[in-house]
Amino acid sequence: MLAIEPSGQVLGATVHGLDLAQPLADADFVTLLQALGRHGVLRIPGQRIAPRHLRDFSRRFGPIQTGIADRFRDPEVPEVGILSNLVRDGKPIGLADAGQDWHTDMSYTATRGFVNVLYAVQVPRRDGRPLGATLFANTRAAARDLPAEVVRRLEGLTATHDFNVFWERMRRRPGSARAALTPEQRAKRPPARHPVLLPHPITGETVLYCNPGYAERIDGLDPAESASLLDYLIAHQLQAKYRYAHHWTEGDVLIWDHIGTLHNAIPDYRPDEPRLMLRCQVMAADVFDPGFQQRWLKAA
Repeated sequence: MLAIEPSGQVLGATVHGLDLAQPLADADFVTLLQALGRHGVLRIPGQRIAPRHLRDFSRRFGPIQTGIADRFRDPEVPEVGILSNLVRDGKPIGLADAGQDWHTDMSYTATRGFVNVLYAVQVPRRDGRPLGATLFANTRAAARDLPAEVVRRLEGLTATHDFNVFWERMRRRPGSARAALTPEQRAKRPPARHPVLLPHPITGETVLYCNPGYAERIDGLDPAESASLLDYLIAHQLQAKYRYAHHWTEGDVLIWDHIGTLHNAIPDYRPDEPRLMLRCQVMAADVFDPGFQQRWLKAA
C-alpha cells in the first residue's frame, strides 16, 4: 500500500510501497501528484528498474523532452538521458550535471519544465559517505514570505529567461573549454518570458518563478531596476530556511517539481568516484491543461 512519509523539513517526502517496474495505478498517480504539490521533492527508494520503466513512469506526468544532448541518451530508450562522469574508450558516456549552480530546468523554453525524474544507478562515495547531493529551494515558501509591497510591485510582471545566460556563466569559469554559442545554436533556444509570480498547477499557491540560472531581466523595467530586483529575489529564495538537501542512495528514484523548486547539484566528487544517473525531463504541457487537472487533480 502506498504511503507518504514527510521529511519534516521545508521540502521532501519518501514514498513507500511503490515498485516502478510495475504499471502505476491511477489512484497511486493521484496520490503522487498531490504529494508532489505538498512536498516538492519525492524519494522513491529501493528501485531496480530498466530505462523503459523510468520512461513509462515519467510519461504519466506529461511529455518527455527529447532532442537535447542526444549523444548522452539511452540507445534503446531515447527519452532517457544519461548523467555521469564515467568515461569509456576515452569518451564521456553521459552529460555532467553537477556544478551548474542554482537553476530551474527548462525555464528558458516557452513550455516550462514540470518535473525531473532521476534514477540513481551509481552513487559516488568516500569513506562510506555518499557524495553528489542535490540541494533544493522552496519557491512556494519564498513567494509566501515576500513582503506585501514587493508582491504588489511584481504583479503582472514577466521575466525573460535565456539559456545563453547560463551557458556564458559556465563558459567563463576557470578551466572551461566551452565555446560561445553560435547564432544558429542560440536561434534553436530563443529566450522565453514567464510571469514572475505564477500559480502552481497542483496546489494553486503562488510560486516565485525567477531562477538565478536562466533569468536575465525583469521585463519593462530599466536595466538598473531590473538588476536590483533580480538580485533581491534570488537572495530571498536562496535563504537557508527554504533549503533542503537530498543525499543519494543507489536505487533512489527522485522526482521533483520544477515549478515549485530550484535545485543545485554539488560537485564534491572526483572523476575516479563514479556517478551514474538516468533522467527523464517532463514538460509542463499537460499539467496546466484544464482536462488534465479535471481528471487527476480533482480526483483527490
